[in-house]
Amino acid sequence: MKKLENYVNGKWVAGSGDGLIMHDAVTGEVIGMSTTEGLDIPEVLQYGRTKGGEILSKMTFQERGNMLKKLALYLTKRKEEFYELSYRSGATRIDSWIDIEGGFGNLFANASLRKLFPNQSYHVEGDPIDLSRGGRFMAHHILVPKRGVAVHINAFNFPIWGMLEKCAVNWMAGVPAVVLPAPQTAYLTEAVVRVIIHSGILPEGALQLLSGMTKTILDTVASQDVVTFTGSAHTGRILKAHPRLIEESVPFTMEADSLNASVLGKDAVPGTPEFDLFIKEVRKEMTVKSGQKCTAIRRIIVPSDLVEDVQIALGQQLDKVTIGDPRLKEVRMGALASKKQVESFKDNVAEIAKTAQLVYGDLDKIETIGADAQKGAFVSPVLLREDNPFKNTGVHEIEAFGPVSTIMPYDSLEDAITLSQMGKGSLVSSIFTYDDQIAKEYVVGAASHHGRILIGNRENARQSTGHGSPLPMLTHGGPGRAGGGEEMGGMRGIKHYMQRCAIQGTPTTLTEVTGIYQANSAYKKSEQHPFSYHWEDIQPGMSIKTHKRTVTDTDIINFGNLTWDHFYAHTDITSLDGSIFEKRTAHGYFILAAAAGLFVYPNKGPVAANYGLEECRFLRPIYHNDTVYVRLTCKQKIDRDHRGKELPSGIVKWFVEVFDQEDELTAIATILTMVQKKSPFVQVNRSNIEGYLSKLNEGIKPKWGIMTAQHMIEHVEKTIRIGAGEIQDFEIATPEKYLEKVQEMVYNHKPMPEGHQHPLMKEGIVEDLVHENLIAAKTKLLEAFDEFEAYFKENPEAITKNAVFGDMNKFEWDLLNVKHLNHHFEQFGLFD
Repeated sequence: MKKLENYVNGKWVAGSGDGLIMHDAVTGEVIGMSTTEGLDIPEVLQYGRTKGGEILSKMTFQERGNMLKKLALYLTKRKEEFYELSYRSGATRIDSWIDIEGGFGNLFANASLRKLFPNQSYHVEGDPIDLSRGGRFMAHHILVPKRGVAVHINAFNFPIWGMLEKCAVNWMAGVPAVVLPAPQTAYLTEAVVRVIIHSGILPEGALQLLSGMTKTILDTVASQDVVTFTGSAHTGRILKAHPRLIEESVPFTMEADSLNASVLGKDAVPGTPEFDLFIKEVRKEMTVKSGQKCTAIRRIIVPSDLVEDVQIALGQQLDKVTIGDPRLKEVRMGALASKKQVESFKDNVAEIAKTAQLVYGDLDKIETIGADAQKGAFVSPVLLREDNPFKNTGVHEIEAFGPVSTIMPYDSLEDAITLSQMGKGSLVSSIFTYDDQIAKEYVVGAASHHGRILIGNRENARQSTGHGSPLPMLTHGGPGRAGGGEEMGGMRGIKHYMQRCAIQGTPTTLTEVTGIYQANSAYKKSEQHPFSYHWEDIQPGMSIKTHKRTVTDTDIINFGNLTWDHFYAHTDITSLDGSIFEKRTAHGYFILAAAAGLFVYPNKGPVAANYGLEECRFLRPIYHNDTVYVRLTCKQKIDRDHRGKELPSGIVKWFVEVFDQEDELTAIATILTMVQKKSPFVQVNRSNIEGYLSKLNEGIKPKWGIMTAQHMIEHVEKTIRIGAGEIQDFEIATPEKYLEKVQEMVYNHKPMPEGHQHPLMKEGIVEDLVHENLIAAKTKLLEAFDEFEAYFKENPEAITKNAVFGDMNKFEWDLLNVKHLNHHFEQFGLFD
């Protein structure tokens, strides 16, 4: 019998012993078995802390985010291979989509968070705090990666999503993971981990997998580790009380199955869009994943006079649910994960039915399509009705993990809120109403007992992600029975794997520690104007002091006429009595504009654009005939992804301080500029081309490819002549729909890939040589370059085509020639 393997300590190994047998949920066939017996679990944890943790913790947020994005793209290209395995868990195509592509989506979503973090390995949180009147002693908060591992104990219902929604967050924080999937569906988790490890995208030690029951995993966790658990509330409480967690104060996040409620507003009567939406949502939450969702609707709370209507409408919807082999298109609901789950489901439904009435479905009878109901783990959707939910509390305490829900009545909205709270804490609740006052009253009353509340109505129906969909940017978790923890939630989730530390010191020291300029910090004198530096060369604290400007009456009047801002303090000096102004006052925005005129560098340079204004304060009035000057200081740098047809750049935040003639601070602002990054390529001109060509001889062999030195020179010459329009008798090889994206590649700083096949060259065959020898080829290349420059000097607006990148202007050809020459000069070691 096939054993699942564990990925630990950098290798795939099988556990010893028989382990637990895994069955196909549809056919009952044995898939294999999972075991972790014989593995040194403490060694596995330590390997993650040292091997994976050392690398991840030193990566910047941008590096981690781009790593996640790359992994998400890699997995998405291979998604289809996971669907066939997912069917064996009883999941339909839609069910599998939630698990597979929802999991990959978590990677994408968390990767995008890199834009909210600084370009360093740790985060600076909140605003600085002045601890002294003189401003020489201050504090700030930083968050650094914990130096342990994230131990994820996952549930069986989402073997891919459950792993990736957690790992994406801890990887972004700089912490490695050890994943323990539930044995029933561990085969699917193992398949995905194999692809992840094979990709080589993650650093070694960032992900380890224990494919089987591991009862001793918590025995050696340490204070820097983080443990998360998803599963039953009963099991979660046992784990939460583990002595080692208490002894080492290990953070423990529990996300437990809960008795989530959906409420129908009194205004949502039959015939309204909200009533229809409610019915469809309840049916969906009962049957998606065969009801095996921690966010599924278990309690249906409806107005007393609408119970019959809801019961009938739900029954009609459930009649449309076809059950059977999840591979079949006509099947809408598959099987539970295992026969054991079927037994548990039936037992718990029977418990609820001791007081509630079964009004739809049959625990013993089921019709299936394309599958044997006796061999697979199939059950029928079950709808119950509890007419006395305040007295009979079993419906608020017992969860049957499957396609079941219970209708219960309420008289007042206050009663509905109370019923929702009787679940003692839920992951999610929802209310369907078109009355915003009803929505407000329910949300405010019920929020204390729920981690998330969805308000559904006709206006958001098309865009709504639904009651049961946790989203990466929102908190997932809930109080009480739901576990009392939080997962995901954007930046909040990442911070769960980081240690917050308050730091105290001088502003100058804290500027160095945080990478953010702190007010009153010592300035770093800039040798030249800061706007003349590329993004990499700008440092927080880099500063200049500008020359001065006197503000005149004419300036104020002209600015008012230009902007139509005729506020009395700028225009009517007879109305100043009782105001804070003594005489005609300059507009605050004129002061900012004048400040920009003082600090802006007029020459063309790396600063590509003004990116915006983040904050500004006008501290003291500036009157006519006052004189101002500016202190411009780099406050912070933020990395930025390359996008579109623009040169790679980052964002620089500049702290602007405006002083008057008495050196009093009168205004402050933070402005943002887009600053271009340095090109990693050797720039191309005739002189350095000639210099590098002088190093090339026939004896030099390429580092890759089959071209000789002369073949390479003739190939480059041909490309330059194409740019000059001498050769245009070819078709553009790139399809029109991809051309714009491909053209963007000319602008980025990524080198050309080794071994790329040019569409105008025959694969595996070098072209016939044209010139007599290498010396003649070099001469012709230089002639081609001169002719290229002359052509565009005479025809500056000319457009010529390239076989890969389509129509290009001179600027784009220059970018391409730099990349192309760097690529081939590197190929022949001319830069060595």
